[in-house]
Amino acid sequence: MKSIYLRNFAATATLVAVCFLVIALSFMGIARTYVITEYRSNMEDSAHEVARTASAIAQSDSLTGWILSMSISSIAKSTGNQVFITDPGGVVVTCSDRAPLCEHLGVIIPAEIIGQIGEAGYDELSDLGGMYKSARYVAAAPITARGGGRVIGYAFVTNVVENMLGSWTTFLALALIIAAGAFCAALVVSLVYTKHMARPLDEMAAASRKFARGDFSVRVKQTEDPEDEMGALIDSFNKMADSLEQAEKRRSEFIANISHELRTPMTTIAGFADGILDGTIPQENQEKYLRSIRDETRRLSRLVRDMLGVSQAKARAADPSRRTVFDLTELILQTLLSFEGRATKKNLDVDPQLPDTHIMVRADKDAITQVIYNLLDNAVKFASPGSCLILRLYKDDGKAYVSIKDFGETIPADDLPFIFDRFHKSDRSRSLDKDGVGLGLYLVKEIINSHDEDIAVRSEDGMTEFVFTLTLAD
Repeated sequence: MKSIYLRNFAATATLVAVCFLVIALSFMGIARTYVITEYRSNMEDSAHEVARTASAIAQSDSLTGWILSMSISSIAKSTGNQVFITDPGGVVVTCSDRAPLCEHLGVIIPAEIIGQIGEAGYDELSDLGGMYKSARYVAAAPITARGGGRVIGYAFVTNVVENMLGSWTTFLALALIIAAGAFCAALVVSLVYTKHMARPLDEMAAASRKFARGDFSVRVKQTEDPEDEMGALIDSFNKMADSLEQAEKRRSEFIANISHELRTPMTTIAGFADGILDGTIPQENQEKYLRSIRDETRRLSRLVRDMLGVSQAKARAADPSRRTVFDLTELILQTLLSFEGRATKKNLDVDPQLPDTHIMVRADKDAITQVIYNLLDNAVKFASPGSCLILRLYKDDGKAYVSIKDFGETIPADDLPFIFDRFHKSDRSRSLDKDGVGLGLYLVKEIINSHDEDIAVRSEDGMTEFVFTLTLAD
């Protein structure tokens, strides 16, 4: 599971890094282009401003005068550009660098560049015909005389790329620091989120290892939205664990049932068989004991059949998909008809107190049929001959109530708390037949409990009554 966690984190971190790299490179390129474009636009504005200033000064002074030199020096200092002025022939006559140190004075700008300077100005990347050692950005504008519009010179503004990108470099360093911080924060969030996503998988792996050791009690804590994939996986895993736990419980119960009930008859059969084989039992008595062996063998066969039936019935009753809406009144009447012969044989007076209207319930019809059959079988079996058997159906507060009452021997008070336990076989509580194994009422209890309903019993003064509930259908 650690490898999944690390692989997920590595994939997320790589994706974040690639995204940040693409965004950073794109941003750097866009920012660089924007800075250069903005700077060049400012240089063009500066060139036209120098041209207007020179045109105004030229009315009272020359282009080589001290006043113009001071003006363009001030403009150059405030903008960080280099400014110079040429005469109409392209000869540099004034420069923002201090004379006589300026090396540009007297340099001739090539005629083809001068020819490209129109009213709109000039904006190119050039070394001005060798005036500079490397190409730089150049903006130029014509200087015209007031009134006549005659060109009396040209104003040039230049700067190297490095100077133009100075502010961009500063901004880039700040942007890189912010990006690095955001990247680290994204990695931390990715680390925490990936660990959070891997936690249920770690718990499932740990639970699976416990399942392999036979411990089905562990569950994965549901902290996710049950509607998303991880939440649905956790929910399915826990449902699988529930199913495994129930299956293991049924298996353990079945083994306990087998070991509990088979021990005595198997011991009896083995003892009688050994007695016949070793001569301990006289020959004249062997037929008697052989009959006992036959009876015990048949009882074992019934036992195994009944236990298998109980396990299957419990499994079916616990399946919600088997539950349907049906008429409980009709089901009781149909089940009651199957006991007509036995009731007549014992001369029982059967009193079905059923409502005239249909009572609809939602449950497993086959399982509830088994419940009613077992309770009626128990009542007919232990009712005194000639007594009354009362079967009542009514509803109250959203529940249907079924009551089966017979009159015979009272169940001892000490037996009542255990009457629904498997293999409990007091004379009054056996539910399948006289040689039953004590699973009839146990099955009734399990089916009713699987429907989240209740069943109760009371026995006093020769009257015994079983009452169970079912939920009414909407």
